[in-house]
Amino acid sequence: MAELVSFTVPTESDKTLLVWELSSGPTAEALHHSLFAVFSQFGLLFSVRVFPNAAVARPGFYAIIKFYSARDAHRAQKACDQKQLFQNSPVKVRLGTKHKAVQHQALALNSSQCQELANYYFGFNGWSKRIIKLQDLSDLEERANEDTVPPLQKQSLKFFCALEVVLPSYECRSPGAGMAEETLDDLEEGPLSFLMKRRTTQKLAIQKAVSDAFQKLLIVILESGKIAVEYRPCEEITDASTADELQDLIQKFPRKLYFSH
Repeated sequence: MAELVSFTVPTESDKTLLVWELSSGPTAEALHHSLFAVFSQFGLLFSVRVFPNAAVARPGFYAIIKFYSARDAHRAQKACDQKQLFQNSPVKVRLGTKHKAVQHQALALNSSQCQELANYYFGFNGWSKRIIKLQDLSDLEERANEDTVPPLQKQSLKFFCALEVVLPSYECRSPGAGMAEETLDDLEEGPLSFLMKRRTTQKLAIQKAVSDAFQKLLIVILESGKIAVEYRPCEEITDASTADELQDLIQKFPRKLYFSH
């Protein structure tokens, strides 16, 4: 069966691994580095978090590792459970516990995370972004000349960005839009500070537009390992929580699915 990977924060239990029986010798930072090195061999990781054991337990650490792909998480669990990995004693690795009653709202990945996920599945040269419009909506000069503007009201920089993410190998384009605003704390700020804030606001608007464009895309990992892309322009993208829901989505693919050429 095909697997869907969306550009959202993974919350599913089958993408989450619990690792415990970690030694108390290394620091949490060192364990984080070692865990990342081991488990990233099985697929792209969203996060690795290391925690000290509870006070009632023996000294040591446990970790929660999140993958973007459930297949990768399953492979990692089978390969690493009851293995020594990077320490003298074996660790225990289990998939997260499923809570059917809990409904998680899909949170969009930020721009950097979207690009990391796209680079992993499409390749660094497998996608690009094209800025269509980057508009300054600040109107600072107009507001400064308006007598109706309260004297204590702070001015702000505001930019709107429209762009599209392009996947040339799939002949797929996904539009995105983003807006960012930055308050000017002092109307008499120096020109250098103003220019830095202007550049920061522009960059943030572009980043929000990139994230918005990726939200309309789904990565489809076929049983053969081949990657396809589904574009959903008007539908809210959520992960299927059951096999039946996943199968329903897959049945819709013929009219929406893009394969690499």
